[in-house]
Amino acid sequence: MAGDRTVPLRVDAETAIILREAYHKIEALFRSDHYGLYDYVRVVAGKIARVDAFVVGFLQGSSRVRYPYGYDDGRYVNPDTHIFGPNGQTAWLLKHRQTYRFAYDNGFTLHGGVPVGDLARRSEDAVTVPIFRPTKDGPDQLFGMLSMQSYEPKSYDDNAVRAFEWLCSVVERVLTREGEDREALRRLPAGDVGPNLLTSDHVMEYLTHRVASIREIAAEALSEQDVSTAVHTHLERIIDTTEHIQSELIEMMMETDEGPERRFTSLTKAQQAVAVLLADGLDNDQLAAELGISLNTVKTHLSAILRKYDLRSRAQVADDVRKYLAR
Repeated sequence: MAGDRTVPLRVDAETAIILREAYHKIEALFRSDHYGLYDYVRVVAGKIARVDAFVVGFLQGSSRVRYPYGYDDGRYVNPDTHIFGPNGQTAWLLKHRQTYRFAYDNGFTLHGGVPVGDLARRSEDAVTVPIFRPTKDGPDQLFGMLSMQSYEPKSYDDNAVRAFEWLCSVVERVLTREGEDREALRRLPAGDVGPNLLTSDHVMEYLTHRVASIREIAAEALSEQDVSTAVHTHLERIIDTTEHIQSELIEMMMETDEGPERRFTSLTKAQQAVAVLLADGLDNDQLAAELGISLNTVKTHLSAILRKYDLRSRAQVADDVRKYLAR
């Protein structure tokens, strides 16, 4: 995040009051509700300056940006994924590692990337703030960005920019703390809790429950006395569609790869103990010390594990075991 966080924030008194209230609400309400967090930050930014479009993006891999939240001219923008090129905001942020402002290049960078929202309108002012996560060695990793944009020129003065940077720093801290919490869980023995891997099972379970909540909302609305015939029909269609989706999701879960579970359960208890520690990255000497067995016994177990997994390297086995433990 740009700027020295130990220096008092230079914003006007009215803005300071808005930000102080925002801080307490974010701490109390949005620790695990990311959509609510982004939506609230957009609303707060709109109290300070004009916000016609608001976008949250996260980098994944070497060239992708995923946008879980977008808002444009009063409408929600469907989440999307784009490959970023050399001229857009993402490349600019990776190079400069600081806040991008429309005034720096009259919007060349903003309009040089993939547009988000209403393609028929061009933003005339923008502020895009990078967000970072700490790393063990080297500089902090840039992993995302928040951008507010306006269809009116010169919408963002220094006061608005500083306020938005501060809001983004709060979002950054919330997301970083969640990462630290997951890291703390990951450090537990692999037999007690799986590594921080997102599997198809996790995704399907999440979607099933969220779709169920939509169906329940539609069913509650359908039970109201003053629902018109047209609305009644639409609600019935929503309920029918969500029921189909739930059924299809469960069947899709049956198609997920059961190989990791099958391979792990084919091992003996002693071999499973070795495999779990192998997933934690222990070498042969560490395996022997941890399990209280000889080095030769460790090698015997490893040979049997590689044979049962039909894999050539312990690293491949470790990856497969992690997939099983994360289920």
